[in-house]
Amino acid sequence: MASNPWQVHDTTVLFTLLLTGASALIGLTAYLCSRLTRQARRRNTPVRMWRDVSLAAVAAGLALYLWGLLHILFLDDQEQAQECERQRPEETPALVGLRGDFIPLRLVCEASDGHDYSVVVPGHINPSLTVLLLLALVSAVASGLLHQKQRTPTRKEG
Repeated sequence: MASNPWQVHDTTVLFTLLLTGASALIGLTAYLCSRLTRQARRRNTPVRMWRDVSLAAVAAGLALYLWGLLHILFLDDQEQAQECERQRPEETPALVGLRGDFIPLRLVCEASDGHDYSVVVPGHINPSLTVLLLLALVSAVASGLLHQKQRTPTRKEG
């Protein structure tokens, strides 16, 4: 049995991602704002600073991903297909399918010649997410290494 060529984003998954993502973003933002108090700044260490940089990058990436999801949410299936037709390159033949991907976030229009192109989700979202997640990873590793270095006792010779 052939698969349906008109498979857009699953609405249940879309709403679940929006709700859980928004909740996580609110929690991360509240935590990061609490790190800006005078008392928290006095206890700041390099380990905590790198951890907070990592969490800020995650929060920014999450906000960007949610922004992309909102672009998809506000268009129904017919409007998505119309957007595919509107943005179809001149040399591209007729539209034969539509596919929604969550990772990377995109709405892909499939043409009869086998080529495809993305619409609706702004083109800067996925590259920006990649950079932010790499920053989060590097910062988390730096924080972990500094934390491990603090916990490792130094041997005294003699």
